[in-house]
Amino acid sequence: QVQLVESGGGLVQAGGSLRLSCAASGLTFGMYAMGWYRQAPGKERELVARITSGGSTYAVDSVKGRFTISRDNAKMTLYLQMNSLKPEDTAVYYCAARRGVLRSADNIWGQGTQVTVSS
Repeated sequence: QVQLVESGGGLVQAGGSLRLSCAASGLTFGMYAMGWYRQAPGKERELVARITSGGSTYAVDSVKGRFTISRDNAKMTLYLQMNSLKPEDTAVYYCAARRGVLRSADNIWGQGTQVTVSS
């Protein structure tokens, strides 16, 4: 059974940092594209950053230079280092996995972890 379990969320002041982790099981982790999405209250879920099976990364403009996505294939874990956090980063953050290219319609999803940034 494929499972993604996020951790590391919490409450932080603006300007602070958090590191999210996503532990994967039940899949050949190194063969999957991985990503972080987020959903703020009243908004649709959006891509934050993604990393291919080969290690190429992409981050959306709103987090570029502040957030870093990385993966440890030996530990089957995905990370998101979030620095210089802003109140607008407040959301539930979801880990996602898919063979090939991430696609919201049929990604494998974790349960989400809440990130709250206070001003």
